[in-house]
Amino acid sequence: MIKEIKLPYPLDALEPYYSKETLLLHYDKLYKGYVANTNKTQAKLEEARKTGNFENIKCLEKNLSFFGSGIILHELFFLNMGPAMPTSPNNSLMEQIIKDFGSYDVFKKQFAEAAIAVEASGWTLLVWESRFDKLEILQCEKHQNLTLWGCIPLLVLDMWEHSYYLQYKTDRKEYVSEFFYILNWNEVNKRWDKI
Repeated sequence: MIKEIKLPYPLDALEPYYSKETLLLHYDKLYKGYVANTNKTQAKLEEARKTGNFENIKCLEKNLSFFGSGIILHELFFLNMGPAMPTSPNNSLMEQIIKDFGSYDVFKKQFAEAAIAVEASGWTLLVWESRFDKLEILQCEKHQNLTLWGCIPLLVLDMWEHSYYLQYKTDRKEYVSEFFYILNWNEVNKRWDKI
């Protein structure tokens, strides 16, 4: 049984960059829905294993991928935000960003442009791809499409409309710009230090 994470900050802690109303909807309704649906899917898979009836296996596996990936990405998203405070990549991560993107400013520009250009519902991620031995920026459709196998997500930005529409309407550019004010690099650094 998958348990929900608790937000590490009050619902109004990200204002004015991320509204309390948006965070409440995003966390309380949408994220918790992914947890509930993943648990339902896992129960149905367990029942299929017990009975040997795999008639709905295609649907169940698809649901597990979609809802389960939704949990993981939302948890990373909520944790890599925090009340506006000065944070930055640690020395090791900054060196890797400079090595792989040329400079922090180029990384930030590429990340922002990738986020703005996400088609329909999806995410933008900074990942470590061990096979390539470098950082990459990915656009992920839905929660599970267009990834690189084996990559480790370090930083994620939710580009589904529910993550910004109440506050920013269709202005994705402003949403992405404001995100950098509440980006908690301390959490990203923790993930990086585990690689």
